[in-house]
Amino acid sequence: MMNYRKIAAAAALGLVSTLSLAQGFPEREVSGVIQWGAGGATDVAVRGMSAYAEEALGKKIVLQNKPGGVGVIGANFVLQQPSDGYTLLMGAENPALYRVMGLADFDYKAFYPVNIISRGNVLLVANKDKPWKTFKDLLADVQANPGKVKMYTAGIGSVPFTSSSMVSSLTKFPVNPVPFDGDGPGITAMLGGHVDFGFIAAGAVQEHIKAGRLKALGVLDAKPYMDIPPMTEALPGLEKYMPWGSFFGVFVKADAPDEAKQKLVAAFKTAVDNPQYKELMESRGNVMLNLSGDEAQKFIDRWQSVTAWVYQEAGVAKKNPADLGIPKP
Repeated sequence: MMNYRKIAAAAALGLVSTLSLAQGFPEREVSGVIQWGAGGATDVAVRGMSAYAEEALGKKIVLQNKPGGVGVIGANFVLQQPSDGYTLLMGAENPALYRVMGLADFDYKAFYPVNIISRGNVLLVANKDKPWKTFKDLLADVQANPGKVKMYTAGIGSVPFTSSSMVSSLTKFPVNPVPFDGDGPGITAMLGGHVDFGFIAAGAVQEHIKAGRLKALGVLDAKPYMDIPPMTEALPGLEKYMPWGSFFGVFVKADAPDEAKQKLVAAFKTAVDNPQYKELMESRGNVMLNLSGDEAQKFIDRWQSVTAWVYQEAGVAKKNPADLGIPKP
């Protein structure tokens, strides 16, 4: 009889301990690992939100930048930490493609999406002295003069590469791609007339457009952005890829305790919904999403499917998405 009593007592003690842990989370500060460098788009998005998340969570969130390897270093660091909910990945879209591009043996399936904060708008912009007024004008010129129109790109996996690959999957798009190390140098080259056009995140070019230094020919979407027409007007087939754009999110290891996930979801949902934060993000060309759990996972799965198969058709995927269980969009 004593053995049964001891077992029952131990079980009760374990239950009490578990409930106490759940009710107490977080009992200490939380670590947020930003997978990109200081000053980048992800860094700005996360740091602008952290104070509101701390207030909602009731504990300090200590942010640290761990860039490198297209974000693999930061993401892998989080996966090596205990599954207790105290280490978060402050990430962007790149991990969704790690397996497809052969960069790592994991992707966002290894994480639980606490919050998909927003996605960016991608604008088709051109040197102000070019004659084009719309994407249709540009497309006609490119097809009439193959290899002569110069397009800024930032290499495989970048927004310019992905956007142009979407167009190329639907129609002839024989541009002359000129590579640069990111949007900054690419925009400078466009301003100077060294390249003719490019696909760039809205936040990076909005001020140039407002000042008349660059012109916007379209937005990579099925609906207008501000007064910029959707590219689907000239190429309706693009709609099957929409909506698309870089995104920002907060993630925790998939096997973290449910209680920790629930408290994190509630805190970050409140933070992302803060009016001042929303104003900051929208001013940088972002569409606010504030998705968590199943909704967030559906968004990631859709984004992964669209992008992975665009890369497969462009011939740059290292692994066939079908072999990885990624369905066609």
